[in-house]
Amino acid sequence: MIRFSIVTPSFRSGRWLKLCIPSVADQEGVTFEHIVQDSCSDDETALWLPGDPRVTAFIEKDSGMYDAVNRGFRHAQGELLAYINCDEQYLPGVLRKVSDYFDIHPEVDALIADCIVVDSDGNYKCERKSMIPQLSHTQVGTTLSFLTAALFLRRRVLEKHQLFFDTHWRDLGDVEWTMRAIRAGIRFGVLRQFTTIFTDTGENMNLLPNARREKEELHSKVPWWLRVTAPLWVIHYRLRRLFAGVYRCKPHDYAIYTPDSAGERKLFHVDKPTFRWTR
Repeated sequence: MIRFSIVTPSFRSGRWLKLCIPSVADQEGVTFEHIVQDSCSDDETALWLPGDPRVTAFIEKDSGMYDAVNRGFRHAQGELLAYINCDEQYLPGVLRKVSDYFDIHPEVDALIADCIVVDSDGNYKCERKSMIPQLSHTQVGTTLSFLTAALFLRRRVLEKHQLFFDTHWRDLGDVEWTMRAIRAGIRFGVLRQFTTIFTDTGENMNLLPNARREKEELHSKVPWWLRVTAPLWVIHYRLRRLFAGVYRCKPHDYAIYTPDSAGERKLFHVDKPTFRWTR
């Protein structure tokens, strides 16, 4: 059986997809398939994607990103599942590390890891270290304690719990999914390793007006007593991050594909890492 199925939803993002694909293709030590669900892009993606031997491409209309991810998951054959957007990349050797973690921790259903945030040229902006999500904070903040680019699932999360994304949501489906996962008793684990690059292109979906509207919709469903005590949950979350060492950042290197180095990974050194994400 294939160890990993990686799904990438795609729509008019061919420029970034050409960097995402090699970051999956050069993973070593595990078997995997890379499924690209493209929603009939009109940016010439359909001209080259079906002929790329590194991926299994499905070009069909969908009702949004989360529908595309669901479609990809239903095509998937792997034991472990993940989705990575076109403007995201895996760092070298991370699928092997994730696989080893799941082998050592058979009780874990979902694994979250750490991300590096870069700009459109691959330059470092900040880093995001993951925390196991808690329902109260997720509800009052309508934000996640991890980036989904560094989320990995066992197949049983879908087969046993039917935890597919709710396609009602266009931008914050991952937040709603996380709340359902917590309620379903999904056991999360944390791999304190950088596994993934998130590119802040300035056009990311969670920064657009619809995301703000959906945040208001999610917040309206929060019990009144949680809304009243929201500042306490925010403080509690920040204390959790403090005691977990999330705010401690050390110099490090990372290697990724960039617009000016699409054929091989380009090495970056970070002298002054930070957890602060400035727009």
